[in-house]
Amino acid sequence: MEFLIPSRTARPADDPIFALNAEAQARKKAGETVINATVGALLDDDGKLAVIETVVEALRAVAPEVGAAYAPIAGSPAFLEAVIADLFGSRPEAQQAVAVATPGGSGALRHAITNFLEPQQTLLTTSTYWGPYKTLADESDRNLATFRMLDERGRLDVSDLDKKLQGILDAQGRALVFLNTPCHNPTGYSFDDDDWAGAVEVIDRATARGPVSVLVDVAYAKYAQTSLDGAFDRLKKLSGRAMVLVAWSASKSFTQYGLRVGALVAVCPDAEERRRVQSALVYSCRGTWSNCNAAGMAAISRVLTDPELRERVDRERAALKALLDKRVACWNELAAPAGVKYPRYDGGFFTTVFCAEPQKAAARLREEGIFVVPAQGGLRVALCSVAERDVPRLVDGIRRATAS
Repeated sequence: MEFLIPSRTARPADDPIFALNAEAQARKKAGETVINATVGALLDDDGKLAVIETVVEALRAVAPEVGAAYAPIAGSPAFLEAVIADLFGSRPEAQQAVAVATPGGSGALRHAITNFLEPQQTLLTTSTYWGPYKTLADESDRNLATFRMLDERGRLDVSDLDKKLQGILDAQGRALVFLNTPCHNPTGYSFDDDDWAGAVEVIDRATARGPVSVLVDVAYAKYAQTSLDGAFDRLKKLSGRAMVLVAWSASKSFTQYGLRVGALVAVCPDAEERRRVQSALVYSCRGTWSNCNAAGMAAISRVLTDPELRERVDRERAALKALLDKRVACWNELAAPAGVKYPRYDGGFFTTVFCAEPQKAAARLREEGIFVVPAQGGLRVALCSVAERDVPRLVDGIRRATAS
């Protein structure tokens, strides 16, 4: 007798990235010299999780009665105000935004999928994407489709975005687009101004065909070479025409992956629409996780709003970014001349090496103690977890494993 509903009987039991990481850890513990480029967290050069200590201090300072209490369903007002200010500062969007707290960026993505698409409708994103986008869509009884991410010049394929977005609107009358930038997971590609100009032009035209929502996943924004201001400058053209959503996360920005603190922010110039969106998102909070981590929100609110603590956090994060930037620079210095094919990459946790047979290439690399994540069309390489001294061996191994 089968008690699971039919659509749930063949679910995979484990995330393949976590399985690869477990194998790498076990082989390292057994004494093997391993390069583990699977971990989606920033590690120092000794392989230990890099942590912003000021955030830890703020967590320890949270009063027990605050951390133990239920947080408001939408999230604490101080936290939501701090997140909106962190994104928009004094920009007009700050006065037009509503937000709810979510368990990390994943919760924000979940709320976007279930509130801006009907069941069985389709989410659109880039052809190379963070795998859980599909998992979140599937779990919510929605589908996922892609447009070609990069054209022959290695730039955002705006033409294919236009084609696929029109097709989705024709098929279902509304659209939700996920754009992960800057420091795209898993390619490391960051939209430049031309990319944003082209994408916004396409989305703006598409709004004449039906409601279009565009979510910008900014989980890695603090590690980018430029701020989000350029993106918001372009996106303001969509004000009142498309729904602009932002998935905000404390996981990478504050090195608190396990705290599960995030937010979904929606920019709504119309006050009545703002009210409806806020109500829908709060209802979704109650119907899924009920409320979020009270201690985490209190600590993150404090480090975002206390000038002295924020300055300390920014300084510590800058040091971690410099550590990562050195790895990225070393990679670029060695990989491009070696003929390794990957997108424009100037910062962030990951890059993706394009190759014809990623599973075979990853298996060859594992044989010599180098762990990367095979994906459709390439290998995801987590520079965030690789010491700079190991980058030459990593590049050389990938060069040989992907040689045609």
